[in-house]
Amino acid sequence: MKTKQQAKAEVGVIVARFQVHKLHDAHRELIENVRSIHPKVIIFLGLSPAIGTQNNPLDFETRKKMILSEFPDVTVLYIKDMKDDSVWSEYLDSQIDNFKGPTQTPMLYGGRESFISRYHGKYRTTELESSKYISGTEMRKTISASVKGTEDFRAGVIWAVYNKYPQSIPTVDVIIRDEKGRYLLVRKHNETKFRFVGGFSQPDDESYEITAKREISEEVGVEVGSLRYVGSCNIDDWRYFQEVDCIKTIIFESTYIYGAPIPKDKGEIVEAKWFDTIEKGTLVDEHIYIYEIYKSKV
Repeated sequence: MKTKQQAKAEVGVIVARFQVHKLHDAHRELIENVRSIHPKVIIFLGLSPAIGTQNNPLDFETRKKMILSEFPDVTVLYIKDMKDDSVWSEYLDSQIDNFKGPTQTPMLYGGRESFISRYHGKYRTTELESSKYISGTEMRKTISASVKGTEDFRAGVIWAVYNKYPQSIPTVDVIIRDEKGRYLLVRKHNETKFRFVGGFSQPDDESYEITAKREISEEVGVEVGSLRYVGSCNIDDWRYFQEVDCIKTIIFESTYIYGAPIPKDKGEIVEAKWFDTIEKGTLVDEHIYIYEIYKSKV
């Protein structure tokens, strides 16, 4: 049922993301409801600066084509995400003004958990309750767990990889020495040479220092003193030969306190050993430069 405000508004504006592989029933219900009230409908798709993420896997053009394939009479535009809600609201208003007639009045619509609570603009808003709730997040999770043997599927995977920012993948490496000046090194399964203790930083690690402490605990289980920053460098890792993405490591040094260095990550680390000196041929190739950086600083 139309409210008086809706009846007076010539333009219905939907602000949403539609980050799904196809419109679901709740999406269609939202668009159809707004179309039934207003002669003109504009859909603003939220555009994140983070490209190719789990919450925002699809670009604007892909979502625009998806909507227009079912609703060719609507206008589909984008609105960039911004840090400040007030600035974002003002910009949205200006974009609406650009695409509505000078005498037309807009009404803004959102669904469940939509933009409305963060909108501080000049136009009226309406939250439309859908008769069913479908989680876009769950839809994306389901899709991520399946593989299709089609040409379009493979093309889509390639497109997604090529349309993300090149990445520096962060790792940490820790040079651990005892009071005698010996180096604690570890050896991985299927390797003959040794390397410094370290590994990949995880998203839930609050800092690289926490990553370093975790890797020491997981790989050799010894106690060390405070971590001291040494430097950083790109790692010429064989897994990323000829790739645009690369591994970038943060180098720390620390002093051994106590504990028997026993390999704890049995699936990967098979040996932990003290070395009086590091000779040519001791280290894997990708850790030689780490050692050179360290020696240039001490």
